[in-house]
Amino acid sequence: MGVLEKIKEIEDEMARTQKNKATNYHLGTLKAKLARLRSELLIEQSGGSGGGGGEGFDVARLGDARVALIGFPSVGKSTLLSTLTETKSEAAAYEFTTLTCVPGTMHYKGSRVQVLDLPGIIEGAARGKGRGKEVIAVARSADTILIVLDAGKEGLNRHREILEEELETVGLRLNKRPPDVTFTKKEKGGIKFSSTVPLTKLGPEPEKVAMNVLREYRISNADILAREDISVDELVDVIVGNRLYKPCLYFYNKIDTVTIEEIDKLARQPNSCVGSVRSRFNVGEADEDDLLKSELWKYLGLTRIYTKRKGQQPDLEDPVVLSKLRKGTTVKSLCMNVSSQMLRDFNFALVWGKSAKHSPQRCGLSHKLEDEDVVQIVTKTNNQQKNDKNYQKMVQNFADKY
Repeated sequence: MGVLEKIKEIEDEMARTQKNKATNYHLGTLKAKLARLRSELLIEQSGGSGGGGGEGFDVARLGDARVALIGFPSVGKSTLLSTLTETKSEAAAYEFTTLTCVPGTMHYKGSRVQVLDLPGIIEGAARGKGRGKEVIAVARSADTILIVLDAGKEGLNRHREILEEELETVGLRLNKRPPDVTFTKKEKGGIKFSSTVPLTKLGPEPEKVAMNVLREYRISNADILAREDISVDELVDVIVGNRLYKPCLYFYNKIDTVTIEEIDKLARQPNSCVGSVRSRFNVGEADEDDLLKSELWKYLGLTRIYTKRKGQQPDLEDPVVLSKLRKGTTVKSLCMNVSSQMLRDFNFALVWGKSAKHSPQRCGLSHKLEDEDVVQIVTKTNNQQKNDKNYQKMVQNFADKY
């Protein structure tokens, strides 16, 4: 029996099993087996490696953030890319117009956001159907996922639910945070399971469920500490350790084809935005501000920081854009973004703006910055650098280099 047949057999058994406290242990075992088999299937399909985009899908990572457009065929992804970035992506009335990854750059609030138009995926994409493996591999490299849906088809076809299931299957967790669980493998000592809160989702015997899940992954020595009430799925995610937690915005396109009542229902869905690329509703030209761009800005977690030199006015034309999803938005992140030498010679920072208690506030590397803060970095004096324990090594490296 192949891996696909085993997966189908377990899915059928889970569908037949009634969910209650008595069957919680059995369902936990089945979910652990299912997650392991899906991982084996992905490795098998990728030729023994975990990544690889394939021809036409290897796109260099550029800009301050990356957004991947995902959706079924003919929902308007190519037209949306052309509108946001002024990059021409082929659009037509037939399905599968886009066959490779088409990149573009969206300029918004001084930032450069790379937008990737991916081919439409179909049900079963997680198992490789319709180049789904390549599309999802690119999606895993994005900072934020923008799922584009056809408002006129959503009521009948449940496209949103299908896409969520496909991305969940390959380890992408949308709009979720990692469980507050510490998992540590050991060489000996057996399994120790403890928690700081009551575990109601793991049934009457949570330790027994956890040990059974670990047994499926051939782990016999480990420590698990749960600080929140977790489910079996979350426990499996922690043990596997390769899950990615991504912010996701759902954009319902073509709302000019449905009634106002349907638009109101779609707009009230969580993490959702409605609009029409063709009618320019909530989606403007590349140089215009609109609802979709402002929502993407929030989901990307971008922060603009203006720098200034001593005795000069701040540079308000060219901000340094920091990302919460990448290096963070602290003063240390700012120094790393500008130059490693600035971080090495850092003494303190003067901050003006919303994050400062008073203007200016003297801050250290761990200070968290907010949007449109003004920062002046003050470096160490020559005497302070000479007193540094790494000064001699730094001088020697400089002499060897020049």
